[in-house]
Amino acid sequence: MSHTKFMFPQSRYYGTFTPENLMFNANLQEFSHRVSIICALETGGKLSAHEAYSKIEELWQQLNQSKQNLL
Repeated sequence: MSHTKFMFPQSRYYGTFTPENLMFNANLQEFSHRVSIICALETGGKLSAHEAYSKIEELWQQLNQSKQNLL
């Protein structure tokens, strides 16, 4: 297993296959992983709640934009 796969694992995609669905699933998994890291940083006192919220909101906007681009 490579370092990247260990640090950023991705699950298989089980939905209806289209290139757009596959790409959105990958983007969604990356969003989830990054939100998890931000939450851990906030819990550990490395980010304020406001900073964490702002970062998650920015990631959400990026995910939403990726969905719009794939449509």
